[in-house]
Amino acid sequence: MVLRGADCMAIVHPRWHSHRDIRTFDMFYTYILQSKKNGSYYVGSCKNLDERLKLHNQGLVPSTKRYLPWQRVHSEEFTSLKEARRRELQIKSWKKRTVIEKLINTGP
Repeated sequence: MVLRGADCMAIVHPRWHSHRDIRTFDMFYTYILQSKKNGSYYVGSCKNLDERLKLHNQGLVPSTKRYLPWQRVHSEEFTSLKEARRRELQIKSWKKRTVIEKLINTGP
């Protein structure tokens, strides 16, 4: 059985009953934001999606502060930051807006 929370995933073996038997794993994310101001996209990766979006919308991320506010339009979950960053770079390499919009509309 897999339990998912805001920042982690827990795997619970069916025979385990006590809380001490829950194993948790950090999860990492690749995300796409869209500016509500001009419709542009921003692709990034992080450990905590909600906190990262707050930073973007508070103007604390230099590359996005001009186009506030932002909304998350897509995200993918990974078990390592290396995998999340690899996916971020892959999406950024596409360059074409239509390809990114296809991902947003259909999923990975």
